[in-house]
Amino acid sequence: METPSPTRARILIVEDEPKLASLLADYLQAGGYESHWVADGRDAVPAVKGQLPDLVLLDLMLPGRDGLDICRELRSFSDVPIIMLTARVEEIDRLLGLELGADDYICKPFSPREVVARVKAILRRARQPPDAGSTLLRIDESTHSAVFHGTTLELTPVEFRLLKTLAANPGRVFSRDRLLDNLYLDHRIVTDRTVDSHIKNLRRKLEQAAPAHDPIRSIYGVGYKLEIE
Repeated sequence: METPSPTRARILIVEDEPKLASLLADYLQAGGYESHWVADGRDAVPAVKGQLPDLVLLDLMLPGRDGLDICRELRSFSDVPIIMLTARVEEIDRLLGLELGADDYICKPFSPREVVARVKAILRRARQPPDAGSTLLRIDESTHSAVFHGTTLELTPVEFRLLKTLAANPGRVFSRDRLLDNLYLDHRIVTDRTVDSHIKNLRRKLEQAAPAHDPIRSIYGVGYKLEIE
């Protein structure tokens, strides 16, 4: 494989079906991306650490190691965007994949064009700095301030960290456990329902600033995400 151009995003394909992996690689190349392919689940994490891809297309049913387990480990050290590819259509698998930190989930059979479109959308989102997802929301960590629809929000330190975490990856679903990891600097023991309470307070303050807008979306059984329209 040729050396990736520094201006082209690198996509890691973790897929044990050679024909499908080759098809995805062809469509990604046509879309302007570089790609690298690994077929064994045990090679996925080393590939991410060694190649630092911009996005991972991750199959769930892999030889050597399950895709959900791979996703769990990747999220322990990396925020690289992950799109799960799978033939599993059960709701529990979809929810579990998002709970572990996947950014998107596509069921087989799928259109390679759709995969490329999802890749493009997620990379565009991932490259936005935390306060640039929309001019409607601005976050300044240096001054510990947040402005929504032109109104400065009066946030507690925990609410500020919660909003900053959600805004860093707009559109990504965060589980309650993952949000808790970012809320308390002293790592105190609290229940996951504590997040619900902070979300409620944060929503109230966002609504006070812009009554017709609620950018926080609840994903039943999974967690929360931020969508600025």
